[in-house]
Amino acid sequence: MSVFTSFTTTKLFMRDANGRYATATPEAVLEMARVIIDQKMQRGESFTSPEAVKDYLRVKLAGFEHEVFAILMLDNQHRLIAYSELFRGTVGNTSVHPREVIKEVLAKNAAAVILAHNHPSGHPEPSSADREITDRLQAALEMIDVRILDHIVVGGLKTVSFVEKGLL
Repeated sequence: MSVFTSFTTTKLFMRDANGRYATATPEAVLEMARVIIDQKMQRGESFTSPEAVKDYLRVKLAGFEHEVFAILMLDNQHRLIAYSELFRGTVGNTSVHPREVIKEVLAKNAAAVILAHNHPSGHPEPSSADREITDRLQAALEMIDVRILDHIVVGGLKTVSFVEKGLL
């Protein structure tokens, strides 16, 4: 089932830079949702629940036709420092490099992270490769005293939490 199944039954209009209205595309709606969620969750905002994190990541990662690996970098109080999309892949996978994750985490002075990526197939179940990279990142980040709080996989409008599945 596509993320946009019900979208095609309702017309939504967006205004362009010149003030003209046109039928909104699914991509334009998702891009606007990403802008709005960025404005809503500014640096220093706290995620009040695991569901709030999942909602945030659904907006950020749903609808891509390729895999994207991202991290939420948090301070000691688990407030947002930054969201960063580090790697972009193909429809079926993406390469994740622990060295680059560590560089980004150190640059932002994060105390904890939440890993996230999408499955363009819409099926959010973690693969064996997902579990393997999570283990590698956990070992690498432990060396610099940074905790992984969770790894969320987004598939369409569904999410799977490694913590909730007992994988982390």
